Amino acid sequence: MKGRIKVADEVVEKVAALAALSVPGVADMGGDPARALESVRDQAGSGARHRHQGVNVQIHERQVAVDVAVVVEYGHVVMEVAAEVKTNVATTVSRMLGMRVTEVNVTVDDVRLPGETHLESAPEGESV
Repeated sequence: MKGRIKVADEVVEKVAALAALSVPGVADMGGDPARALESVRDQAGSGARHRHQGVNVQIHERQVAVDVAVVVEYGHVVMEVAAEVKTNVATTVSRMLGMRVTEVNVTVDDVRLPGETHLESAPEGESV
């Protein structure tokens, strides 16, 4: 049958982010300050396009390279968490999207200390 299927970059980014976040020891997605600012703008409604913080993908035909930045919870072995993120992102993107994952690069941006919470994830009415 004729026709083609295209998967948007945002779909691959979301799948990769969810795969990374599902790894024990990952506290949050990382990312550079410019990307974090873009995320805040998106939530405020002034951003032109939503991008998943901490994930960047390059897609060529049915192949994808993924860059992931994460924040690791204190007490977890950073290299073990990063290795598990790499494996889980590659497996999940490949399985869910039918794409060949050529590489997954993981950057650990920060360590979340006990008692430290992400401003956006605090329950309503609870001070941070």
